[in-house]
Amino acid sequence: MSREPSSEIAAPTLLLPDWPAPSTVGAFVTTRETGPSEGDFAAFNPAAHVGDDPASVARCREMLTAEVGDDRPLFWLDQVHGARVMQQYQEVYRTQPPQADATVAFDRRHACVILTADCLPVFFCDRQGTRVGLAHAGWRSLAGGVLEACVAAMGGDPAELMVWLGPAISNAQFEVGPEVFETFVAVQPEAESAFERSPYRLNHHMADLYRLARLRLERLGIQAISGGHFCTACDESRFYSHRRDDGRTGRMASVIWLR
Repeated sequence: MSREPSSEIAAPTLLLPDWPAPSTVGAFVTTRETGPSEGDFAAFNPAAHVGDDPASVARCREMLTAEVGDDRPLFWLDQVHGARVMQQYQEVYRTQPPQADATVAFDRRHACVILTADCLPVFFCDRQGTRVGLAHAGWRSLAGGVLEACVAAMGGDPAELMVWLGPAISNAQFEVGPEVFETFVAVQPEAESAFERSPYRLNHHMADLYRLARLRLERLGIQAISGGHFCTACDESRFYSHRRDDGRTGRMASVIWLR
């Protein structure tokens, strides 16, 4: 489900997770439908590293802070397709984001945020609504264990966690080379079910990021998994896509916090 902006025209149109999270958990994903960004980055791009006008990016980030609503900092990361998880926010991170691909929160001192444009945003919360987390799961970080690291950082029994899989590229649009197939299957043989042979190139596969994430989450003991029915590359009106737009595009922001 989505929520239309209630005030100025440039405010973001948000995608709200469809999952049974407690009322103490706030979460959304931005879309490109409305906002101040222009050109290739229209219309709501909060990413500072893609060549967009810094003033537009700053305005988008101000709007995101307003959506969370209590002036707490958004914990931006310098995402590097790894498995590092950040737990504690520091003031220096306002100007020097740490290199990491996941973040967690156990109180109201910061909101977790990641940026994606085909990679998979994975939202976590516990059933009591006291812990939240967010992971940037492209194929490299998935293979590198970012989901396992995020679950470990959240602590407690993984069976008490629930997950929502946000907008990512679908298997119909995500062709990968043999090294990707081999990397996953070598660690988890059942991951072969997440690949189909590519009709376009020999020895290539169409990879299902959603399936790969589900397999790893289920292996950890997590059963309450929602979402995973989007395609960023197919839905140009709502989503940025790095692959569809040949790398020159904006990013969606996924945000989760404790109210």
